[in-house]
Amino acid sequence: MNRFHYVLFLLLLNIGMVFGQEQKSLTGQVVDEAGNPVQGATISLSNSPEKISSNRDGQFSLRYTTGARMTVNSVGHVEFTQTLTEQTSLTVRLQTSSEELEQVVVVGYGTQRRGETTGSVASVKSESFNQGAVIDAGQLIQGKVAGLRITTPSGNPNGNTQINLRGLNSIQGAVNPLVIIDGVPGEFNSVAPEDIESVDVMKDGSAAAIYGTRATGGVIFITTKQNRSTDGRTSIDYNNYASLQTLFRVPDLLNAEDYRRLIAEGKPYEDLGHSTNWIDEVTQNPFSHNHNLTLFGGNSRTNFTGSVNYRDWDGVLLKSGQERLNVRADLNHDMFDGKLRSRMQIISNTISSKQGGSSDYMWRQAMIRNPTDRIFNDQGKWQESNAYMYDNPLGMIHESVNDRMYRETRMNGSLDYRPTTDLSFKALFSRVQDNDLTGTSTSFDHINTTKNNLNGTASRWTQAGVENLMELTANYNKQFGDHRIIGLAGYSWQRNQFENFNAYNFNFPTDQYSYNQLQAGLALQNGLATMASYKQESTLIGYFARANYSYKEKYLLMASIRREGSSTFGENNKWGNFPAVSVGWDMAKEDFMADQKVINQWKWRAGYGVTGTIAASPYNSQISYNYTLTEGAYINGNWVPGFVPARNFNPDLRWERKNELNVGADFSLFNNRVYGSLDYYSRQVKDLLYMFQVPVPPYLTSSMFLNAGEMSNSGFEALVNVDAVNKERFKWRTTVVFSSNKNKLRNLSNDRFGVTQEFFDTGYTGEPIQTFTHRVQVGRSIGDFYVYKTVGVDEEGKWLIESQEGDIIPVQDATIEDRQYYGNGIPDFNLGWNNSFQYGNLDMTLNWRGSFGHQILNMSRLYYENPVNPAYNALRTAYDPVYGQTLNNDLVYVSHYIENGDFLKLDNVTIGYTFNKQLIKGIKSLRIYVSGLNLVTITGYKGLDPEATSYEGDFQFAPGIEHRDRYPTTRTYTAGLNVRF
Repeated sequence: MNRFHYVLFLLLLNIGMVFGQEQKSLTGQVVDEAGNPVQGATISLSNSPEKISSNRDGQFSLRYTTGARMTVNSVGHVEFTQTLTEQTSLTVRLQTSSEELEQVVVVGYGTQRRGETTGSVASVKSESFNQGAVIDAGQLIQGKVAGLRITTPSGNPNGNTQINLRGLNSIQGAVNPLVIIDGVPGEFNSVAPEDIESVDVMKDGSAAAIYGTRATGGVIFITTKQNRSTDGRTSIDYNNYASLQTLFRVPDLLNAEDYRRLIAEGKPYEDLGHSTNWIDEVTQNPFSHNHNLTLFGGNSRTNFTGSVNYRDWDGVLLKSGQERLNVRADLNHDMFDGKLRSRMQIISNTISSKQGGSSDYMWRQAMIRNPTDRIFNDQGKWQESNAYMYDNPLGMIHESVNDRMYRETRMNGSLDYRPTTDLSFKALFSRVQDNDLTGTSTSFDHINTTKNNLNGTASRWTQAGVENLMELTANYNKQFGDHRIIGLAGYSWQRNQFENFNAYNFNFPTDQYSYNQLQAGLALQNGLATMASYKQESTLIGYFARANYSYKEKYLLMASIRREGSSTFGENNKWGNFPAVSVGWDMAKEDFMADQKVINQWKWRAGYGVTGTIAASPYNSQISYNYTLTEGAYINGNWVPGFVPARNFNPDLRWERKNELNVGADFSLFNNRVYGSLDYYSRQVKDLLYMFQVPVPPYLTSSMFLNAGEMSNSGFEALVNVDAVNKERFKWRTTVVFSSNKNKLRNLSNDRFGVTQEFFDTGYTGEPIQTFTHRVQVGRSIGDFYVYKTVGVDEEGKWLIESQEGDIIPVQDATIEDRQYYGNGIPDFNLGWNNSFQYGNLDMTLNWRGSFGHQILNMSRLYYENPVNPAYNALRTAYDPVYGQTLNNDLVYVSHYIENGDFLKLDNVTIGYTFNKQLIKGIKSLRIYVSGLNLVTITGYKGLDPEATSYEGDFQFAPGIEHRDRYPTTRTYTAGLNVRF
């Protein structure tokens, strides 16, 4: 008994010591490397099964016993562990996880862990966005996604970025990526850049096929900032910046002193007795500012996010600018123990632009204006002359009104019901309405009256659109031991309506009406006023399913199918199927890789998917009629006067089909210090949409929209991140983004209709040369310049060119057949190099971008580096020798003006400082920064900006032209403030 009593006494003593230990209270905050709060971090103790989460401000509190080991985990960060002794307060600074396998990325109709993706998917979070005065969401991620080329071709505050993913994939179909904002289709400018939390890009066909006919250009997901706090606290974020713009580069034109010198040398210029720098007169150094206020609040069941963004931007051209007000409200509510979740969101976007007469044409007029001319004449009116297309740009700017008001309202709501932890059902409904209203007028002092005798002009233009969307989805997510299955099934219905109206009149009794009394113009009585209206509607329906399988997160499989129908296409081709399959293998998790220390992850991926491209107009498959007073047509066997056919009937019209193979690898090396992805893709686009010429009869009209031909794209992409330095006080992370693309038009014919075309010409020089610039030839790449190749200048100063036969002939004797392919306007490869540094509370980013292996047609040199027309001003280089001779040739499109377009830009530099949290009571975080955009360009190109070329609209197949009619690019300096209360 004594021994038993002794053992029992020791046991009770030990138990008493354990339970008698005093528990201590600990309050703390979880922050990231930059000191920003980390919300939702999971905190656990080694001697307790309970787990807690940090709130929106990263704060937490707990009780512990001495010796307990605390573990902190957060998605995208390295696990933090520490043994607790006597601490009462603690700041946990998490290091960003280089591997990022736990990072959640947005995919079609849901999210997925990066480590389980099998397609080519890129993700950019808000902390990696470009900072400063960015135009839209595109500029936030410029140079950060391999294969996604984003350009900012002008400094126009009313402009947008231009986007191209993996090359051109259509001729006359839609080419832009599909943009999804919180599950609803939109545009990059539909939401304020300051409201965006992340941008995810589905690049390859296997990932994007779930969106069918809208996905050939890729799919880009924009996720807005939301309140995910569960502690009931309210916080306010206020971000603002002010910026100043200057011209990026100024053309070196002849000035008044040059004119007088050249006149003294016998050149036929006219000295009008004044000295005017017309570029200076039409430009300014604009000051702009932006303010963003966001409110987060709620509790574990109901939370809300509200934001207001106001932007007032002035442009570098006089009387150009934009005001924008973006208001967003987001409400989330959980019911029935979290089984039913609801979300309602409203985004209101109002953009007001007042441009006066500022336009791309004003830049040309400022360049060609005689520098010895004056602004006003003796009567105080604008100085004008009767020269052809030679107008006072200041008169056109100040005597014009061009007001635009654009409003977009995005409303959506969703219900997410989760009867079990494995199964969920979701219903999403949205309505997007937009209204665009423009009014223009010119006064009696405008050249429309002073030179063209129109006695005042005015017009009104408006358009409206409505997009209704309903999507019903079911998701299943189940883990069976080492096996994981994720299933998706859904239905989508979308209907779009669009209409516009415009009216124009002139010859007014007064110019005080502006555009508000169109009926007062006497041109209406003479039948010279114009009026037009239009309306269209289209419906898109889709059924889709996707299944994902994972074994030990090592062997991965994804398969999806979408069956989609569209009212846009012919009655024989209303429906199509868009399948996709992809596989993945994380080789680093195999047993034979267990002993090596270099490779932390190496996931091989391969995928194949089919996507489509829809026609731009919804009625190309249907016959239509125009009305005229003098003609008529037989309709259903009856003669109908006034109506003539405008479009042929084509019941076999269908969408373009892109078949894409993608192989790649995601990797992480050297203890996750080096990580990224590699991809190779090959795309074949069939059934290209193209407008062919057809005989009349048997067809009613001479042109017809057909499926014809094939195009291919292939390329390589690489993203490499390196944590070069990762010390406690100093960190440096560098990222290299590389992409290449090769394009070829393989065929352009339709056997059924018996039509074929070997090439088509595109691009335009403008007057007085008036010719095309590019030729798209079957068997060649898109973007080829087609031009007379210069080899010299004769003794008379005339161009000598190389003919098709290789002979040297004067350009005056050449024909179109003597043109040659000379260079290409699309870069062979693009490069991004992004660097972020942190030293204590100081942070800095330097982002470089470059494009290489392409040419640019310098249109300013083509027109103004030639002294043949003394009526217009010229570049100072106009009198430099060419091939050792003085040029004396009429303006002509020749290869001499096509230059190497390679460039490397220091695109964005930002320096910021984050103050200690104890600095000001009530402020949870405070950061100030300065930033610069488009700072330095290293290039041999002689023009103003090698990136100022258009790749959209009429110029997508005539790339690489720096036009003379252009809004100049700018350099932007910004100072900003980020504060949280």
